[in-house]
Amino acid sequence: MSRYRPVSPLVVLASAALCLLAVCASAQSATSTLEERMSQKDFEASGLNRLTPAELSHLNAWLGARPIVSGPDGNNRSEPVFYPESGRREPITAHIVGEFQGWRGKTRVTLDNGQVWEQAQSGSAGDVRMSDPSVRIKPMMLDSWLMYVDGCGCDVRVRRVE
Repeated sequence: MSRYRPVSPLVVLASAALCLLAVCASAQSATSTLEERMSQKDFEASGLNRLTPAELSHLNAWLGARPIVSGPDGNNRSEPVFYPESGRREPITAHIVGEFQGWRGKTRVTLDNGQVWEQAQSGSAGDVRMSDPSVRIKPMMLDSWLMYVDGCGCDVRVRRVE
């Protein structure tokens, strides 16, 4: 005896309608303006009402050009997306600006190319004191990055924050 039970056409139609509504809502939130997304109170409290129409238009266009990325839990992430296409990530060679004293848990470093990277794994490594050391950052699996500081003998997983 088969365990297959036919699904009611009404259930199929209702499921399709819900999916369509979710897609439309997602598309609308990706293209809507700040004025549409925020309450008037929040809009004014954030100072956006003091922007000129041209400035507000530019800000809305800038936000609209940035992809909305869903995290593993399905919620939209608010952090910036630096490499939306993970297959296009390339190794980076640069120098840390200023003094580097090793990794201390949440160490942040600014590079001479303007990028800011933060330690993404716990723990400490490298008890050093170096000025403007050269670094190599290479893409790893699962969209992670590994930074190697020349002369330190230490490498650590990092994430780009700016």
